[in-house]
Amino acid sequence: MRRALTAASLLLAHACAQAPPAFSEDAAARFARLALECVHREFPNKISHVMQSTADAAAPRALTPAFYGCYDWHSSVHGHWLLARLARTYPGAPFAAAARAALQRSLSEQNVAAEVRYMTAKGRASFERPYGLAWLLQLDAELRGWDDDDAREWAAALAPLSAEARRRLAAWLPKLSHPIRTGEHSQTAFAMGLMLDWARAARDRDFEQLLVARAADFYGEDRGWDLAFEPGGQDFLSPGLAEADLMRRVLPRTAFAEWLGRFLPGMGAGFALAPAVVTDKSDGKLAHLDGLNLARAWMLEGIAQALGPSDPRTAAVSRVARVHRQAGLESVTGEHYEGGHWLGSFAVYLVTQRGL
Repeated sequence: MRRALTAASLLLAHACAQAPPAFSEDAAARFARLALECVHREFPNKISHVMQSTADAAAPRALTPAFYGCYDWHSSVHGHWLLARLARTYPGAPFAAAARAALQRSLSEQNVAAEVRYMTAKGRASFERPYGLAWLLQLDAELRGWDDDDAREWAAALAPLSAEARRRLAAWLPKLSHPIRTGEHSQTAFAMGLMLDWARAARDRDFEQLLVARAADFYGEDRGWDLAFEPGGQDFLSPGLAEADLMRRVLPRTAFAEWLGRFLPGMGAGFALAPAVVTDKSDGKLAHLDGLNLARAWMLEGIAQALGPSDPRTAAVSRVARVHRQAGLESVTGEHYEGGHWLGSFAVYLVTQRGL
């Protein structure tokens, strides 16, 4: 244990002396390539598909013609978000034309209408809830915020599916009796953060108020979370940090600082947290931990920003964020499809500071 702590301390000290590198167009091209290689790649494919009869047996492209690639529906959705985010951020980059063409191909009125029919069919009330639906709203928010004629066309085409996602989430959240504190897709805190960002971008005051109220109900009185019990062996989200990253969106700075002290009492001036290590990157579940490092990095950056420069915890939180940023970005190689079909989205969310 002493050796592990010493190694973590040395890594933190090294990272402290280095500012995060600027996000370059070359780096953006590498992440764009990962998404371009998968958004229209149908196989391998893992579908979560409720069937009522043999008539429902069909290929992914036929079931969900907009979002059939990237191995699963939610990864396809945030793969499209990645392309929109990077084409918007780097409109003159060589990859921008290919990204726009991919968005044009997927986000047609015909494809989206089929997605709505699929989602609203019998037995699919919980389809991609909450993670995939939250990422769909994030794609919608990206298109809404992009001052571009094509983006406005794609947003209009996507609108019926976005509206259905919003309707489902707004109906589900009041019925949810407890938060879901996992490190995978069903977690509520991370998804609610994406939903809240969408609600504010869309100026949906009713949905925003619902999310703020539910965040207070679920997490407002929490205290004594210990990050020593994280991560689980296949987590790609931190239950504790995601909760704090949501609450910094909800609470004013002083109230958040006080809440964080109760919730994460171990996050003091000496705060340290070592990145997770993936032992087999060809194993899709084990590779989740590479995504965890990226998610921890952006969550810690959000927490540090919310605390502000005068808080004594901010420097330590920022140091740990940099360690995780470096470890996470180094893992996004595309060598194995098990990680390549989704890690680029997490990397782009981090380096473009989408959640801040």
